[in-house]
Amino acid sequence: MEKQIKIALAQISCKVGDKAYNIRKMATYITKAKKQKANLIIFPELSLTGYTTRDRTYELAETTTGPSTQKIETLAKQNDIHVIYGMIEKSPEAKAVLHNTAVLTTPKGTLGRCRKMYLPTHSVFEEKRYFRQGYESVVLDTSIGKIGLIICYDIFFPETARLLRLKGAELIVCISASPSVRRGFFETLTTARAMENTAYLAYVNLVGIEDGLQFWGGSRLIAPSGKIVTQAKYDEEDLVFGTIDYADLARAETFVPTLRDLRPELFTELQTLTEKL
Repeated sequence: MEKQIKIALAQISCKVGDKAYNIRKMATYITKAKKQKANLIIFPELSLTGYTTRDRTYELAETTTGPSTQKIETLAKQNDIHVIYGMIEKSPEAKAVLHNTAVLTTPKGTLGRCRKMYLPTHSVFEEKRYFRQGYESVVLDTSIGKIGLIICYDIFFPETARLLRLKGAELIVCISASPSVRRGFFETLTTARAMENTAYLAYVNLVGIEDGLQFWGGSRLIAPSGKIVTQAKYDEEDLVFGTIDYADLARAETFVPTLRDLRPELFTELQTLTEKL
């Protein structure tokens, strides 16, 4: 496995409901990333369809073996690049069950997926109306390292990233569709998740305006020290690159040994108190 990995953060706007258009845009960015010798390109949450699909959500859903996934698999193979993107996933077992899903595709095909665990249903968000929550913490072992996946609101809950790190994740990827009102939260929490877990964290956010919601962009790659390796622009499409070196993880763990100092008995108390809420 290569120790140094070049990552492309593809901060795009999407045309809501137009998967063909969005895949063409993704193809353009994948080609640009390959020209810069990137090993991995990351797109935002629900980048296949756009975020505000509302009552079109069911008709836009596909399984992870559907035609859109197959097209992205072809792009990954043609460009010899790993691709992470977001989609509305239709459960193969129960057709009426949908998930907000992140998919990781390698040059050899789709390796795996993560279903969003925490579904915001407050203020402008209504995800529980359409989606079923995920139950699995997902780390995928690739030729470019062990990659853990979370989606947007998941990052508000530190246990999601902690589980990924304990499962061996070297790079935590959070794809997002965060409107501007949440910018301060995500800028703080992404740095905290990287530092407290001594891991690299890539955050890729949607940009543009959908149904009155303005998505702020600000995608970033953060080192285990909390240093910003690279950051995209605010409020416009952008493609930025950053190189990570997994040797930095060992140095970070020695300097701030948070994993060594974990107190698992506190999690038992956390469960007990949460059940009383």
